[in-house]
Amino acid sequence: MDKILRINMKTKDVLYEDVSEQYSKLGGRGLIAKILLNEVKPTCDPLGRYNKLIFATGFLTGSLVSSASRISIGAKSPLTGGIKESNAGGITAMRLAQNGVKAVIVEEIPEENNWYYIKISKNSCTLESADEYKGMGTFEFCNEMLKKYPNCAVTCIGSSGERLYGAAAIATMDKENNPNRYSGRGGLGAVMGSKYLKGIVVTDKGSVEISDKEEFSAALKQYSSVVKDAPSSLTYKSLGTASTSRVTNEMNGLPVNNFSGEKFQHLESISGEALYELIESRGGEGKTAHACMPGCIIQCSNVVPDENGKTIVSPLEYETIGLMGSNLGIGNLEIIAKLNAICNDIGIDTIETGAAIGVAMEAGIIEFGDGEGALRLMEEIKEGTVLGRVLGNGVEITGKVFGVRHIPVVNGQAMPAYDPRAIKGMGVTYATSPMGADHTYGAVIKTRKPYAQASRESQILLALYDTLGICMFARGAVGKNYELLVNLINAKNGWNIDSQWLMKIAEDTIRDEHKFNQLAGFTNKNYRMNESFEETEIADIQAVFDVSDEDLDKVLNSFK
Repeated sequence: MDKILRINMKTKDVLYEDVSEQYSKLGGRGLIAKILLNEVKPTCDPLGRYNKLIFATGFLTGSLVSSASRISIGAKSPLTGGIKESNAGGITAMRLAQNGVKAVIVEEIPEENNWYYIKISKNSCTLESADEYKGMGTFEFCNEMLKKYPNCAVTCIGSSGERLYGAAAIATMDKENNPNRYSGRGGLGAVMGSKYLKGIVVTDKGSVEISDKEEFSAALKQYSSVVKDAPSSLTYKSLGTASTSRVTNEMNGLPVNNFSGEKFQHLESISGEALYELIESRGGEGKTAHACMPGCIIQCSNVVPDENGKTIVSPLEYETIGLMGSNLGIGNLEIIAKLNAICNDIGIDTIETGAAIGVAMEAGIIEFGDGEGALRLMEEIKEGTVLGRVLGNGVEITGKVFGVRHIPVVNGQAMPAYDPRAIKGMGVTYATSPMGADHTYGAVIKTRKPYAQASRESQILLALYDTLGICMFARGAVGKNYELLVNLINAKNGWNIDSQWLMKIAEDTIRDEHKFNQLAGFTNKNYRMNESFEETEIADIQAVFDVSDEDLDKVLNSFK
């Protein structure tokens, strides 16, 4: 029987709780939303004692269903002041599920300024001192944990989380034992740092219980075949997420020089094809396809090597290429990879950080296109200088400090690599998401539907995948064939749900998130696009973000 593990950082109490009926048929993002709504004061200080940090598994986690073992992490966000969930691949969620842990809830703050990590074994959990690891980067910390606990799984923060940077992220080990998988958005690393929690370490492997093994095997075979042969899976496996850059640049939607609305003149140097050719030509440790978790068929990840074939970073994805490449006027994949590598080691979001550096460039701190200058700014963030702390606290603060009005932000969180003036469906998602500008909340790039409708439908679909613990890239293969998912869930858990039930929990998750924000003081007027993107035109296509407030409110009101 799965348990919820509750850890109080003040009293050091560690409790295994039975899963209540209210939480029994929830997972991932849906479970996080329900726990936060039930247990956290929405008006609390995100870095204070009343916030809670939650790590949750999904319905199929640990079962070796492809792309179905993502870890969901959530809390009240220090960036947005509202609810936040951010999920990632890696091996920690799988290990938690294999040890019978449905969720970990971290409460309170230590009275003393001592650091800890949580060690989870089979039927055992302890708080261990982490004072000797304070200041370590994510890679060094994970290596130290592997020395103590060979074959462990680790989720942790770097120095950015320790410094409570608003852009601080949480890293999770991949299957090669490197902390490369990121719950990047919303400043959740700062919440973890506020609780003096350096990491979670799961030492034991195991297996999850399958209720009907014969039915599960048949359902798994069908699902795996559909995912493996889907055109979207084949594209991701060959070019990765970087394949998106060509599409968005053609639409004037790829961010260039702080979301200027221009097309990037050096696209051929940063495209999916260019990245593939770079990795192939350098060989060595490079990989053009890579699974971020065991059993993943899609393998959209990669490993980028240097000229000697040694790893610079893994993975290099579209969002990072957009925000730390074209958005900074940088057309050199090796420099972008090095920027990414520093972010991974200090534990900071590449989207938020790239957007902040872009604003600093517009303010004249360094010039657009200055790759070496961008690397120097990353060192400022790493060292914790005054300038580094400004940048590390995100794009909104950076814009205010430097007096830049054109800030790519909604509700405190930086826009991902889609300009909402050109890609308006994504703009609706930015504006109406209770988590700030977040493409994973309702991704819409091209659509023939009204923008508000397309965004709303995508928001529901991705709430479903996030609650199940399944990667959003599986949606291209599964489409609306929800029976593939229903059959797997029923066979694994012994349930008797249907596709209508799945869609209901997805909508209920969004309602819970909006309810939390409403109680935190949000109204419909908070869910609006940054005025600069409504006023400053993309000249080539004569476009501003012009979806009406009425249409935005229709999306919002549909979830009340």
